[in-house]
Amino acid sequence: MRTDPAPPDSVGTIAPSPFRIDFSSSLFGVREAVGALCAHLTRAGLDLEETGAVELVTAEVLNNVVEHAYRDASPGPIALTCQQATDGLHFQVIDRGRPMPGGRLPPELLSLAAPDPELLAEGGYGWFIIQDLARDLSYQRTGNRNELTFRMAVALPVWN
Repeated sequence: MRTDPAPPDSVGTIAPSPFRIDFSSSLFGVREAVGALCAHLTRAGLDLEETGAVELVTAEVLNNVVEHAYRDASPGPIALTCQQATDGLHFQVIDRGRPMPGGRLPPELLSLAAPDPELLAEGGYGWFIIQDLARDLSYQRTGNRNELTFRMAVALPVWN
C-alpha cells in the first residue's frame, strides 16, 4: 500500500491536499486504505460524523470492487484518490477487475426509494447506502480499467 499527497491545486491551497492510496484488492487492503483516508481527513479537520459517512461510502465502494470486480481472480490493483473542492470531497476509484454488469451502474441507483430486499442480491443494501450518501456517482469502463467517481458533500476548513 502506498499513499501519496498529490501536488497542490493551482487555484490555491485547500486542506487536505489531494490524497491518493494504491493497494491490492483484499478486504484487509480495503480496511487499511479506508483507515488511512479517514485518518488523513480527521487530521485535516473533517468532523467525526462526516468522517463516518465518508468511511461508510468508501468502504462499501471498495468492498464491492474486491467482492465483484476481482471475484475469483488474483488480487489486483485499486487506486483511491480524494480531492477537496468547494462543493465537497471528490473521489475516484480505479481498478482493473471485471466491468460492472451491462457496463453501467446498478439499476437500483436510478430510484430514490429504498430497494425491495426481495429483489436484492446478498448484502444488496451497499448501493442504496452509496446512493443515499454520495452525489454525482459516475461509472465508466475504458479498456481494462473501471473508473467510479463520486462526491461527498462534506465541509473541510479552507486553509489560506
